[in-house]
Amino acid sequence: MATRTPRGSAPARPRGRAPGAGRRRRRALAGALALTTAAALAACGGDGGGPPTLTWYINPDSGGQAEIAARCTEAAQGRYTIEVSQLPRESSEQRQQLVRRLAAEDDSIDLMSLDPPYIPEFAEAGFLAPVPEELAQRVSEDVVQVALDGSTWRDELVAVPFWANTQLLWYKKSVAEAAGLDLSRPVTWDQIVQAAQDQDVDLAVQGIRAEALTVWVNALVESAGGSVIQDTEAQPEDIELGLTEEPAVRAAEVMQEIADAGIAGPAFSTAGEDANVIAFENGDAAFMVNWPFVWPRALSGVEAGTLDASVPEDYGWALYPQVVEGEESAPPYGGISLGVGAFSEHPDLAYEAAECAISAENQAYYFVTNGNPAARASVYDDPAVLEEFPMAPVIRESLEQAATRPQTPYYSEVSSSIQRIYHPPSAVTPGETGQRAAELIQAVLAKEELL
Repeated sequence: MATRTPRGSAPARPRGRAPGAGRRRRRALAGALALTTAAALAACGGDGGGPPTLTWYINPDSGGQAEIAARCTEAAQGRYTIEVSQLPRESSEQRQQLVRRLAAEDDSIDLMSLDPPYIPEFAEAGFLAPVPEELAQRVSEDVVQVALDGSTWRDELVAVPFWANTQLLWYKKSVAEAAGLDLSRPVTWDQIVQAAQDQDVDLAVQGIRAEALTVWVNALVESAGGSVIQDTEAQPEDIELGLTEEPAVRAAEVMQEIADAGIAGPAFSTAGEDANVIAFENGDAAFMVNWPFVWPRALSGVEAGTLDASVPEDYGWALYPQVVEGEESAPPYGGISLGVGAFSEHPDLAYEAAECAISAENQAYYFVTNGNPAARASVYDDPAVLEEFPMAPVIRESLEQAATRPQTPYYSEVSSSIQRIYHPPSAVTPGETGQRAAELIQAVLAKEELL
């Protein structure tokens, strides 16, 4: 296997492969796909000792992907079987493990669950088998736009949207009512800050030096009408950053306002999603931006007897706060897309398995049992989904407004730089922090500075 790729290094590219070789390889693979299909089908019916086994590298969940793999194995009717192999918990570690294997042209990676920010890097490096044109059309139907955007690189769908995540504004209905805050309509960060101050409660946001901080910064900049990177397909020396523009200044003003108001809690600089949901459950925080896992976690706590039933009964949910009053917010986008390894011996079967995995039935199952929202828009009308997740319509609406994080092969460098400069968020200074972050990103991409 390849040497471990350090965090903050240049985007992965197999050794000896020149820039642009990934795209040439994808074209070559596309031309050979028909031959691969014939060979694979011949192997299935030959003397090879049985159908091929596809390996699906999955991110940790509550068993949902393993169940979907079993379902799709059964649906294949003996043409292939699917085994799952679990990746590490953190998305950056998932990336590292897959990069090491793919850089070594590991043919055991047939299917992989990919965090969307890393998809451009994998595509540019030639790590993903091309998506057949007809399949690309089929798997793009009934999919929220942001999930398609997050699975696309250089105007081509390079991965298959599986599930799509977004953040909501969670609030305690009793506190919002006492504050006179009407959350049936869009609200601003300024209004939430004022309500939290008036009611002497906390607003839980992710201030930890981790990917969660990049997610927050990006959502604020996008909600203000800007972008962290203005030309995501440019070469490193030509990348134009938007961190010194007015939207980024406004984003920094929101962060400064929250810090100065003293409502972010005592652990502001170390608080991630899990710590914040605990604060929301125990009553310290009455407002919070977080992913939909908040809801099934609360119901599980009630069922286990660790959380009083009155706690989730007071939960409310709304769209992500606006940065500029009257302008739609751009909530964070997360989730998982399915990629097929470029060195798989059975890319056609792997794509068939991927299409099975993302069926409406499987996405509804995954939503209900694992709490991971669907990429398919129609799933949000499924009665079982609506019964389990009464906020499903708001999740879909949030996804319709959501924005991806910067799509660039250099995402690791960009995210790590933002985390370094914007942390701690209590020290963010409008007009200065963005400039420093831009300078660091440019220096890192120019190989003048290491992270």
